[in-house]
Amino acid sequence: MTHVIACIDDSQAAVAVCDYAIWSSQRMDATLKFLHVLDHQQYPAPVDLSGNIGLGSREHLLEALAELDEVRGKLGREHGQHLLDAAKQRARDAGIEKPHCCQRHGDLTESVKELEDKTRLLIMGRQGESSENAASHVGSHIENVVRTLSRPILVTPRQFVNPERFLIAYDGSATSRKCVEMIANSPLLKGLECHLLMASQKTEEVIEHLGWAEKQLHSAGFQVASNIMPGDVEDTILDYCSKQNMHLLAMGAYGHSRIRQLLVGSTTTSILARATIPLLLLR
Repeated sequence: MTHVIACIDDSQAAVAVCDYAIWSSQRMDATLKFLHVLDHQQYPAPVDLSGNIGLGSREHLLEALAELDEVRGKLGREHGQHLLDAAKQRARDAGIEKPHCCQRHGDLTESVKELEDKTRLLIMGRQGESSENAASHVGSHIENVVRTLSRPILVTPRQFVNPERFLIAYDGSATSRKCVEMIANSPLLKGLECHLLMASQKTEEVIEHLGWAEKQLHSAGFQVASNIMPGDVEDTILDYCSKQNMHLLAMGAYGHSRIRQLLVGSTTTSILARATIPLLLLR
């Protein structure tokens, strides 16, 4: 069984993450699971000091610090459970009969990686607890998770808007072709107003690429509004989303190596930082 898995924390985006997860679960007819991870840096695991002998007065201090960490960890687990309980109740109120909850201690990226085989769609807030005060800052875990996980990831803003129209940012690459195929074969966006955009000069090759994507989407039942627009890729995509009032942006994620992105930058990372609507990233 595969799940829609929603990563929740104590950030302002948590409610929107819950609502997009509920929406996705209902659209895909998939089991919904809420995941809360206690970060091992913020809430370290209990420390065994039984081997520390001969430290004199410092031994008492180490024991006191270990006890403090244990108390903080307990409070963190209890608070996380309250968050999970609230998310579960919100899902039940929306009509989901049996939402599941999971709490883990450790690294978020490692935790979602362990659940990858059971994940159909992962949903995360664009900004978590540690970065939500930075308006254009992407949460510290987002890029690592997107690079690590091979499952679709929906990155949400702080407010939920019921999606009615979406844009596919398409460039004809293998990554973006896979993106189109995944959307065509999934019930997630079926029935919504579909827009397809290539940020490029109009050439025969570009028109051919666009025609292939249109055909795939039409065959899956989508009515598609297609456009080819020259200009900077990121600016063109985001301007289109703003002017056409898009409710969701879908695109392939990280189609090049880390070394190339280090040298020339990453469109995925830049759009993650600048987008104000949900971003569906497909590997």
